[in-house]
Amino acid sequence: MLSQQENDLLTQTAPGTPCGELMRRYWQPAALSEELPIDGPPVPIRLFSEDLVLFRDDRGQPGLLGLHCAHRGADLSYGRIEDGGLRCIYHGWLYDVQGHCLEQPGEPAGSTFHERIRQVAYPCQEVGGVIYTYMGPGEPPLLPPYEFVRIPEEYRANSKVFQDDNYLQGNEGNLDPTHLSFLHQLWSDDPESPQSLNAEMRSPIIEAEETDYGARIYCVRAVHGERNYVRLTNFVLPNLCAVSGTSDGYQTLWHVPIDDEHHWRYMFWFSRTTPRPDRYFSRTDEFLPGYRLARNKSNRYMQDRASMPTQEYAGLGTNFLPHDTCATEGAGPIQDRTQEHLGATDRGIIAARKVLMRAIQEVQAGRPAPGLARAGDPQWNPEIWARSDVLLPSSVDWHRYWESAPLKAALTTVGA
Repeated sequence: MLSQQENDLLTQTAPGTPCGELMRRYWQPAALSEELPIDGPPVPIRLFSEDLVLFRDDRGQPGLLGLHCAHRGADLSYGRIEDGGLRCIYHGWLYDVQGHCLEQPGEPAGSTFHERIRQVAYPCQEVGGVIYTYMGPGEPPLLPPYEFVRIPEEYRANSKVFQDDNYLQGNEGNLDPTHLSFLHQLWSDDPESPQSLNAEMRSPIIEAEETDYGARIYCVRAVHGERNYVRLTNFVLPNLCAVSGTSDGYQTLWHVPIDDEHHWRYMFWFSRTTPRPDRYFSRTDEFLPGYRLARNKSNRYMQDRASMPTQEYAGLGTNFLPHDTCATEGAGPIQDRTQEHLGATDRGIIAARKVLMRAIQEVQAGRPAPGLARAGDPQWNPEIWARSDVLLPSSVDWHRYWESAPLKAALTTVGA
C-alpha cells in the first residue's frame, strides 16, 4: 500500500513532475519507424503530457517539435516538408529538426527576427525500427546497448498498442508472474506445457534482487518430477520490462506515457537465430487501426463467459494482450494504491517501486539518473536474463544457473 503522495510521485509524468523529470533523462520511444515512412506526412503525437509533431525532413532525418508554431500557434502537423525542415502553412515559418527558425518569409527583407526564435525541439535517433527521443536536459546519454535494439532487422518484431490507463499499472502487470496461473490460464492436456505447469503450482516462490539496471524477479514453481519451473522477469529503469524469454531471445514491454491516464505499450520481440519472430503481433484480427485492440473496454473485451469453465480462465480469448489490458485498465485511469493490499507474491512489484522511487530521489537531489552511460564512460552492457521456459531439478541452484547456462532450444530440462 502506498500513500497518496507516493502514488502521485510514481504516476505523474508531466513536465516538472519528479517522475517526469526522471523519465526525460532516458531515451524513450516516440514512434515505430513504420508510423513515419519516408516522404510521409508529419504526425501529431502526445508524450509525457506534451503535444508534439514528429516529422522527417527532406533528407529523411526524424525530428520532434512542439506542435504549435511559435508565431501564432498553428498546428505544425499540417505543415510542408521542404527546404530542410517543416514549414508552417499559416505564415510560412520554417523550422529544422533542432527547432531553429530558418525562415520567416512574411517579415521584411533583411530581418533577423527568425534568429531569436527557437521552437521546442527534442533530439531523435532511429534504431532497430523505432524512433527514440530524448526530452531531458543537457546532452543525451547513450542509448543502452539492449540486445533487442542491436539485433538485425530480420530477427526482431516491433509493435505497440494503446492502453487506457496510467503507464505504471501497465508496467507493474509485467512484474507479477503469479497471474499466469489465473488470468492467462488456458486449458491444456500436456502436463509439460507452460499452461499445465503454471496451473499445477498457483502459489510460487517470488524473490527479487536489485541490479544495475533495475530489478530481477525470480518466480519458482515446484512441479511434478521434483523439478522447479522457473521464470525470470526484469524491471529496467525507468519504464520497461524484459519478460517471457527463451534461450533464443525475449520480449520487452516498454510503457510510455501519453499523459497520466493513457500510455503506449511498445512490444519488442527478438530471436537470436529465427528470422521474423512475430509472436502475436501478426494476429491482425486482434488489432484495429491506430494500434488499438479489437477487444477493448467499449465491448467488454468480448468476454465469452461460456468458455470459462473448460477453455479459458478469463474468457478473453487466447491472446494474452487483451487479458493484461482488461486487468490493468480495470483498475481505473490511475490506480488508487492507497487501497491495495500487497501479499508475498507481490515482491517483484515492491522491489521495482523501491528502485524507481530511489531513482526519482536521486534526480531530485541533483545527481545523475541511474543506469545511464555517456560518451567516454566505461562501456556499460546491462546483463538482462529473461526466461519463462526453464525446468530445473530441485537440486539445482536456480539463482546462479543463468550465469553459465548454455543457449539451448525453447523448453530446457537440465540434469535429467
